[in-house]
Amino acid sequence: MTAQQHTYQDLIKIFNALFLPSLNTELVAGDAEPVYLPASSEYPHHRLVFAHGFYSSALHEIGHWCLAGPERRLLEDFGYWYKPDGRTETEQAEFERVEVKPQANEWILSVSAGHKFHFSADNLSTGLGASDTFKQTVQARVFALFDQGFPERLRLLSNALRAHYQQPPLSREAFRLA
Repeated sequence: MTAQQHTYQDLIKIFNALFLPSLNTELVAGDAEPVYLPASSEYPHHRLVFAHGFYSSALHEIGHWCLAGPERRLLEDFGYWYKPDGRTETEQAEFERVEVKPQANEWILSVSAGHKFHFSADNLSTGLGASDTFKQTVQARVFALFDQGFPERLRLLSNALRAHYQQPPLSREAFRLA
């Protein structure tokens, strides 16, 4: 599959077919920064808004959503901590600590879709990229999910993406570090 065959519109259709009826959650392309918005009196569905129509942004936000339990899904942005671009080394270390699980989920979904995965340090202004330790920790989390079994939402979407993009069953070999 080439990147141009991965349209966010397809991802929206797949996600919404699975989770709008069952969990009242819809995936939405946004024009600004990504955000999760719980249902309200003004809007009846929970909305997982990803940035600028970027396929990878959608997969990343879904990675966070797959972790959020019922209580967190009632909070804007799941109530998570976030410090924007420009973090210090200490703040970057904390960012990497909390990003291991969502990025492991994103990697699984990316491979499921046959889409290139990129580790994200999300700190462009300081030039601090994703550390090797971070990459290894994310990989270890992926392997732990293979051992423990994927959580239901991650498993359902992974299967749907693999079917849509005609990808083979997932294997550990697909998650090797370069």
